[in-house]
Amino acid sequence: MVHSLQPFMSIYSSTEKTLDTAGKLNETLNSFLSIERENALERAAELDVNSEDMPLKGLAIAVKDNICTKGMQTTCGSRILHNYRAQYDATAVKKLYEAGAVIVGKANMDEFAMGSSTENSAFGGAKNPWDTARVPGGSSGGSAVAVASGVVRASLGSETGGSVRQPASFCGIIGLKPTYGRISRFGLVAFASSLDQIGIFGQTSKDVAEVLGAIAGRDANDATTADVEVPNYVGELGKDIKGRKIGIPRALFGEGLDDEVRNAVENSIENYRKLGAEIVDVELPHAKYGIAVYYILATAEASSNLARFDGVRYGFRAENAPTLREMYNKTREEGFGAEVKRRIMLGTYVLSSGYYDAYYAKAQKVRTLLRQDYQKAFAVCDAILTPTSPTVAFKFGEKSDDPLAMYLSDIYTVSANLTSVPGINVPCGMSSEGLPIGLQLVGNNWSEEVLLNLSFRYESEFPLGAKPKIHA
Repeated sequence: MVHSLQPFMSIYSSTEKTLDTAGKLNETLNSFLSIERENALERAAELDVNSEDMPLKGLAIAVKDNICTKGMQTTCGSRILHNYRAQYDATAVKKLYEAGAVIVGKANMDEFAMGSSTENSAFGGAKNPWDTARVPGGSSGGSAVAVASGVVRASLGSETGGSVRQPASFCGIIGLKPTYGRISRFGLVAFASSLDQIGIFGQTSKDVAEVLGAIAGRDANDATTADVEVPNYVGELGKDIKGRKIGIPRALFGEGLDDEVRNAVENSIENYRKLGAEIVDVELPHAKYGIAVYYILATAEASSNLARFDGVRYGFRAENAPTLREMYNKTREEGFGAEVKRRIMLGTYVLSSGYYDAYYAKAQKVRTLLRQDYQKAFAVCDAILTPTSPTVAFKFGEKSDDPLAMYLSDIYTVSANLTSVPGINVPCGMSSEGLPIGLQLVGNNWSEEVLLNLSFRYESEFPLGAKPKIHA
């Protein structure tokens, strides 16, 4: 079966059309760092003569540029890897190929996935198709824009603290972060290994369900993947949600939340009630510490993981450095951007002698308390509903000089990464400025099918009803 193509259109023709559209829109949106025309057309031609039934046959997909794709660039949005081509496919990419997908390009991103706006890309920020003066969110901004603009129906991103759900909210699409261990991280360039995950963007919940079913599962190359059965996600869509319990942590709807976002999300709670869900109050008393805990643990792990980028093994190497130490220093000084340097320094500080117990060890203890909060909440509900982001998409430069304000963009999303549970963004309204607003649903471990069905039912009954200004 050819996936989502008109019967008379070959996969080659459809892929060629997608590539042309990607190239045209990229002049404005900068969502792709590379458009892999030769690879994509070669792949499409192979699929046209392959009679095998494949679940994603012919599906054009974009892949974030920190996920390894053999023979294609993998820059992580950084100058330090500007000329690097991956030597192997990430497991998620390998499974996409096995399912019949066509990778059309590598998507723009904040450098090494560090950012909430894609402004930290060494190759210029991606632009929000709803309003090109505004950011698309981050760090997977390019992946979100490729879907929101209609170039592709689905894309892969990565999440460390909200980098799929937040840009999905800003761009008005579905964005899923699965349970830690549901999708292999093999071939995902590491930022913070206990938090990183590959996530999925889709125009619809069904698009996300199809891709998740193809790439989820145990992987011998990633010891953190779990040997847990992968459900038929598409088969679970459309089921009645009557009796499903949705928990509302009222304390998170307070200070710092934009009024229009609050109103849209509270309206969505009533909409779920109309669909038959039962609304219950839950408490997450340690969620208020999420940002502080996240920016200790994530930066600590980043300072360790990014030590491998030294100008010796791969990527950029600084010139005119007479000694090895000078070459290390100059390579990192010239190759890393400001935000990456900031996080490496923060992480090195919290791991340093005399500060480890005061910061890193204490943050790990609070992480455990946060996990316990979620498990207590899931004892009385099937999913927890919050805003995805405290605001709609902000303008370029609006938060660039205030790192703390930028970090607070992830205040509602980081807890799911810290606790390893799945979360999904669902478009739920529009602001007075014509920008999309998203709600977040968080579920217990391995409950992606529940979240996808809740999302599917919502988008079916309460569609956004608007498209971006720039759309294929």
